[in-house]
Amino acid sequence: MAKEKKQSYEIGELDQYYFGQGNHYEIYKKLGSHLAKKEKKSGVYFAVWAPHAVSVSVVGDFNDWNPQVNVMTREEPLGIYTCFVPEAKRGSLYKYCIETIKGDLLYKADPFANESELRPGNASRVTDISHLKWTDEKWMEARKEWNHKNSPVSIYEAHIGSWKKHPGREDAEGFYTYREFAVEATKYLKEMGYTHIELMGIAEYPFDGSWGYQVTGYYSPTSRYGTPEDFAYMVNYFHKNKIGVILDWVPAHFPRDAHGLADFDGTPTYEYADPRKGEHPDWGTKIFDYGKAEVKNFLIANALYWIEQFHVDGLRVDAVASMLYLDYGKQDGQWVANQYGGNQNLEAIEFFRHLNSVVLGRNPGTMMIAEESTAWPQVTGRPEDGGLGFTLKWNMGWMHDFTEYMKLDPYFRKGAHYNMTFAMSYAYSENYVLVLSHDEVVHLKCSMLNKMPGLGFDKFANLKAGYAFMIGHSGKKLLFMGQDFAQLQEWSEARELDWYLLAEDSHQQLQNFTKDLLHLYKKNKALYECDCEPAGFEWINADDRDRSIYSFMRHSKDKKKNLLFVCNFTPVARPDYRVGVPRRKQYKLILNSDEKKYGGEGKERPLVYKAVKQECDGRKYSFGYDLPPYGVAVFEF
Repeated sequence: MAKEKKQSYEIGELDQYYFGQGNHYEIYKKLGSHLAKKEKKSGVYFAVWAPHAVSVSVVGDFNDWNPQVNVMTREEPLGIYTCFVPEAKRGSLYKYCIETIKGDLLYKADPFANESELRPGNASRVTDISHLKWTDEKWMEARKEWNHKNSPVSIYEAHIGSWKKHPGREDAEGFYTYREFAVEATKYLKEMGYTHIELMGIAEYPFDGSWGYQVTGYYSPTSRYGTPEDFAYMVNYFHKNKIGVILDWVPAHFPRDAHGLADFDGTPTYEYADPRKGEHPDWGTKIFDYGKAEVKNFLIANALYWIEQFHVDGLRVDAVASMLYLDYGKQDGQWVANQYGGNQNLEAIEFFRHLNSVVLGRNPGTMMIAEESTAWPQVTGRPEDGGLGFTLKWNMGWMHDFTEYMKLDPYFRKGAHYNMTFAMSYAYSENYVLVLSHDEVVHLKCSMLNKMPGLGFDKFANLKAGYAFMIGHSGKKLLFMGQDFAQLQEWSEARELDWYLLAEDSHQQLQNFTKDLLHLYKKNKALYECDCEPAGFEWINADDRDRSIYSFMRHSKDKKKNLLFVCNFTPVARPDYRVGVPRRKQYKLILNSDEKKYGGEGKERPLVYKAVKQECDGRKYSFGYDLPPYGVAVFEF
């Protein structure tokens, strides 16, 4: 007799098998809570993995939170508990009541929930994301052919809750909703010329001050700004306006909150059992067990969930170094070596290769971006060649050298000249993003403007020169919100950005300059097309330390439209400045930081410069340019 076919929401033998192998890439369609019908009755089907639980029941507002009412059935061999509850419906709040081996009762939020209660509540909420509305077909089709290597990528890193706030609105502390943010941020991003937005803290988290890096609901867009439908609306809206969406994603660790993943079934379920592997002493958090198939599956399916269910274009993977090194942030005696006696986490390496192969293999044109702060080799190398398989890597070395140089009084910069040139010596070892992220403007590190030496004009002029150097340098770009108009205060998640500063000329002028830089970047292939190959960048003079001037060229593939950058990092005017050039051509001035709209003197100067046969910078030809204090000039040839 033929077996009756099980309904699709139920856990079948194949589901168990693939989940146990670590490659059930859509396990979120089975685990969690799903609207369902059983024997013509509507209700909700619940499923949770709790292998060492003695018993599990689902409790919620549909059964007065009573653990006796909806006891779940254990499915072997993995210890998945399931039940169908006709009284539950969309919008119902619920948790799992887990009886542990020790006889304790734990009340846990659903690790696979698609929606959560707004903090301080921490229950899960039944929802249905199977009918999200999308109108971004054009974007999704084009994405399949998109290649980050020869495309412009300028990322605006943003925290929704503190970008702007509604004054005096009490609901959710005046946060913009996903829908409101989509409309307002899109206007801003298009005007400024960014290509992508990167959102901090989207997966549900309990504590605002963690900025979303202490996740308790990996499958749940935070309810601070609305529902999963609202989140999908936002992604769709960005796509319709040709803006890519990147999410910060945190597979490195999770908090100990009682309702979260820590000791989920009374034993270390998601984390390593040995505290020397399973705990971060510095952060007070738990570390995922990358050797456990079900845990790897939980994370890989989660990455796919955001990209495939919510059309997200990339994930920026947080704290990669903390996953790769077993001794990261640990003293002797606090960590265990691998089987070969080394400090590399072999399971995490294997996890990254699996993760990146699957995500990028299934979703061509998407990006996996590593925040990795060490010299680990081949982070963006192919897994088959021994690499980790990421698309891009944050260039933390460049960021550190750049900010250290920019903080110096110009008088002392000649002694640190190599800070600005060193990154080019390893620029092609990985595919890099140059970042000035939120991490650089918190914890008493000062805002970007207040890192700059001097007062008034000098601070702004320094920052303009720094941004121009960054845009000209090889690598994709990322700026944190507020940096593009010279936010004065350090960033805090508790208040909105200092938008009122734009009423002041100096801030408006810096914003004008950043905007023109970003549009220049987007418009000129020379600035992005050969980012990942030496042919795209050429120093003219990397050694002018006494004057602290850097000059270099950027080339496009066909070399038809090249750019020449000159950046002066001292307050000394150089009216007699000469720059060596490759050919006896005309050089057209296309960006001049001395213009009035940027806060300069607005001195009249020619727009075209003809190279003459006069040796300079080791080249046969050169031309002269009146270089102002902290002056930046970009020429096209």
